[in-house]
Amino acid sequence: MNYFVIYDGNCNLCVTLVQMLESLDGGKLFCYIPMQDEQKLSELKITPQDCELGVILIDVNTPEKRWQGTAAVEEIGRLLPTGNVFVEAYRALPGVKWAGDRIYEQVRDNRYALFGKRSSTYKSAYCPACET
Repeated sequence: MNYFVIYDGNCNLCVTLVQMLESLDGGKLFCYIPMQDEQKLSELKITPQDCELGVILIDVNTPEKRWQGTAAVEEIGRLLPTGNVFVEAYRALPGVKWAGDRIYEQVRDNRYALFGKRSSTYKSAYCPACET
């Protein structure tokens, strides 16, 4: 595992996407930490205000190397096998990145209204192995 993925463990969409990543990755590259894990976030120097800006990806070996929001989503995609092809195509199409950023912001800010809120926080099976 080389990266922490900080996600909203109460968001149905976020959890579904994490579960999809778990099945693709099997804990090889990513460790998943819900934004509700205040102790772990504190250890990583992540504030609740940081979490308001969306998913966060942290390089475990170089913790100051971080991506957030669409940049995190793109980097996760780039790290997956053959994912780089899709990310490069997405970035290359005129206006698509800009539109993707705006759509991400709208979904991020309205995720509970759009996709619902879980009654309990989802905790990944690939989280206990995380060490800082």
